[in-house]
Amino acid sequence: MAREIPDFHATVRTGTGKGAARQSRREGNVPGIVYGGGIDPLPIEVPFNVLLKRLKEGRFLSTLFNLKVDGHDDVRVICRSVQRDVVKDLPTHVDFIRLHRTTRINLFIHVEFENEETAPGIKKGGVLVVVRPEVELNVVAGDIPEKIVVDLAGRDVGDVIHISDVELPAGAKPTIERDFVIANISAPSGLRGSDEETDEEIETEVIGEEED
Repeated sequence: MAREIPDFHATVRTGTGKGAARQSRREGNVPGIVYGGGIDPLPIEVPFNVLLKRLKEGRFLSTLFNLKVDGHDDVRVICRSVQRDVVKDLPTHVDFIRLHRTTRINLFIHVEFENEETAPGIKKGGVLVVVRPEVELNVVAGDIPEKIVVDLAGRDVGDVIHISDVELPAGAKPTIERDFVIANISAPSGLRGSDEETDEEIETEVIGEEED
């Protein structure tokens, strides 16, 4: 199932240059530009509060949007940069690039777990430890998956689920080459302790330190 692409509304900005950009900010907007796709750049502006809300939601630079501008055809874009005030750290300018349906991009895709209630390890009181609720994949802009599914059927205490254990959507591939962990089933609290010192250690990892 293709991922639903959120709409992002903007209006055409009158004029270009620093003067027009300052005027846009005075009117409560953030000036921006849309470029690429083999056509001329389009100066736009976005209400400041709308952009700030989107930024606070996270993943703004890795989210594909359906850009809607009055008088222009809808186009798929991804943000390439957000300039910020050096003192207030608030957005002052935003750049978007147009994408073709065949363009490959990196996006974070939600991970969904199924058959958790029937997994032997969960029935024994084990706990599903989700290491990565989202996975960054390289996907085609015209066929972005809504999610990837991890099947927990048959999974027992101590089992570790790696990215290689998951059937990825057609055309999608991880942006990280190594076989990283998505989740594991931890032992019930009553069985932890001395047993864990002798059993094979369950692999864990800290997000944010492996991609540098």
